[in-house]
Amino acid sequence: MQRFAATKKEAFANASAKTIFEPIASELALVEKEFESQAASNIQVINYLGDYLRASGGKRVRPALFILTNYAVGGDGASERSIRMATVMEMLHTATLVHDDIIDNADVRRNRPSINARFGNQTAVLMGDWLYMSAFHTSLRERSLEVLDILTELTRKMTEGELIQMTIVGDLAVSEEDYFDVLRRKTAYLFSACCEIGVIIGSGGRDQQAAMRDFGMELGVAFQLFDDILDLTADSKQLGKAAGSDLLEGKLTLPLIKLLAADPSLKSPLERVVIEGDYAAISRQDIRRELDKHAILDEIRSIAQAHIEQARKNLDVLSISEYRSCLEETINFVTARSS
Repeated sequence: MQRFAATKKEAFANASAKTIFEPIASELALVEKEFESQAASNIQVINYLGDYLRASGGKRVRPALFILTNYAVGGDGASERSIRMATVMEMLHTATLVHDDIIDNADVRRNRPSINARFGNQTAVLMGDWLYMSAFHTSLRERSLEVLDILTELTRKMTEGELIQMTIVGDLAVSEEDYFDVLRRKTAYLFSACCEIGVIIGSGGRDQQAAMRDFGMELGVAFQLFDDILDLTADSKQLGKAAGSDLLEGKLTLPLIKLLAADPSLKSPLERVVIEGDYAAISRQDIRRELDKHAILDEIRSIAQAHIEQARKNLDVLSISEYRSCLEETINFVTARSS
């Protein structure tokens, strides 16, 4: 019965993804071409690494949010400048993934060897840096101080988020406040910037800019909350990376923070998982049973749903259109996704 429910949920997520991405399929294809163009270099190793990263795929949720928001405020999501800025958002996201994998010693990303596992940490660090600088170089063509301010602040917050997380790795006394601070910096601010800059490039109003900035933030928080649930409930094939890796890397996510609050006796076995780097002390199945026993996953879903509803309210600033409907569908996609 559980497997049937999971299959049904996965089918719903696939249907949601189709609804979101099909109306802008041609624009996303242009983003792929622009990414290829921006990643091109007369340095052979950069070309090779760029091709490797692009071939790893990804859902392209962030450029999709940019394009949909741009259209929803009356912009031209297929214009050269829109495609260029949508690509910048994907390049920034890719750069963060490259650096995250180095810090986490991750071996797999999107069911392929991570770039650090395949080419080494030194190469991966430099490629991540190159992607960041290329993204900013491209964004300079907009000659918009407002856009540059947002991107600069975004990059600063993402870097701060990674540094803060490094200081609390392995700390099983992490507070919910600390958790949400890192979540917003590492995930939600990028969602927010995609939507806000989409409005700016689409020449939307200030009220739309503020509302869509908040929409992206709330959606990003919900996205990460569901991601944390998946890390504890999905398998590696579904995730495209090692399942259960958060705890192995010493990261205490909200479900585990709440689990320790509900049953402090679990601190010792969870500490051993972090120290020993495996689930010998307590299995993922046992952790799942404890989470179910205390109804914690349902609690996390309720928290995520509250952020989803707040995100939905922010769409009221947009006129009814196919693109607003697609943005509404991203909410269903986030709640139903299995990877």
